[in-house]
Amino acid sequence: MTTGRRAARHELCARALGLAYDGAAVVHDLDLALPSRRITVIVGANACGKSTLLRGIARIMRPVAGAVTLDGRDIHRLPTREVATVLGLLPQHPHAPDGITVADLVGRGRHPHQGWLSLHSSDDDLVVAEALRATSTLDLAHRRVDELSGGQRQRVWIAMALAQDPDILLLDEPTSFLDVAHQIEVLDLLTELNHTRGTSVVMVLHDLNLAARYADHLVVMAAGRIVTAGEPGAVLSAGTVRAAFGLEALVVEDPVSGSPMVVPRGRFHGARAGPHSAQPGRTSPDS
Repeated sequence: MTTGRRAARHELCARALGLAYDGAAVVHDLDLALPSRRITVIVGANACGKSTLLRGIARIMRPVAGAVTLDGRDIHRLPTREVATVLGLLPQHPHAPDGITVADLVGRGRHPHQGWLSLHSSDDDLVVAEALRATSTLDLAHRRVDELSGGQRQRVWIAMALAQDPDILLLDEPTSFLDVAHQIEVLDLLTELNHTRGTSVVMVLHDLNLAARYADHLVVMAAGRIVTAGEPGAVLSAGTVRAAFGLEALVVEDPVSGSPMVVPRGRFHGARAGPHSAQPGRTSPDS
C-alpha cells in the first residue's frame, strides 16, 4: 500500500515507565526506545503487561511513573490531533457503532487529516479505497460491520488504521480471529507498508515464531518488565523462552526465513502416539 508520501522519522520512547490499573502496578520502571521505520514486536506470557505497555505508548493510559515521549516531548502534553496524525492504534477489542458500514468505518480513519470542519475530500476517498484494497475488503465496503465474520471485521479495522496514514502504527494482536493464511497476509501487508512507506510498526503478538520472522526489533516481556530486546537472532534463545514463558524449548533456524524458530519440548517427545502405540525406545503393552 502506498499513499504518495514517506513516513517521517519519529522517536517514540518510554522512560522509567510505570503503568497501573486501579492502583495495581502492571508495568514497572520500564525503558524502551522504539526504532524508527522498523517493525517492533512485543511478546510475552499472558498478563505480562504487553497490551498495557502498548496502551501506555499510545497515550490511552496515563503513567503513574515516568513518561512516554514523542520526539522528546511528553506525549500527554501534546495536542490530541497532533498525536493522531503521527500515531495510529488498533486495540485488541475495537467496537464499531451499530449499523455502520465498512466504508464509513474505514473513512473515520481520515478524521485527523480533515481539519476542524471535518470536510471529506476526493483524496480521502482515494486513501480509503486503497486501504480497503490492501486488506482485501473492498467488496465489503457497503456491508454493515456487524454482519461480518470475525476475520473480516479484523481486516476492516486494519483498513481503518491504514486509512489514518500514520507514521507510527500500533497494533494489539492484529492477527486475532484470523486463520493462518490471513495471519500471514496481514503480517505481509504490514511489512509491505513498512518497506514502501517507512511506517514504524509496533505490535503485540502471541505467536513467537511469527514474531521472530516479522520483527526487526523483538521485545520480550515478563512480569511487567523487559527481559531482553533487540534483533530476534540475537535475543531469542532457549534461556529467554524459559525466563519469559517458563517453557523448555529448542531454538533452531526457521527453514523458510532463517529467523529463530522456537520448538517447545513439552512433556512428550518423539513421534505423536496414542497410549497403546509403540514409541521409539519403548515397547508396546502387548509386546
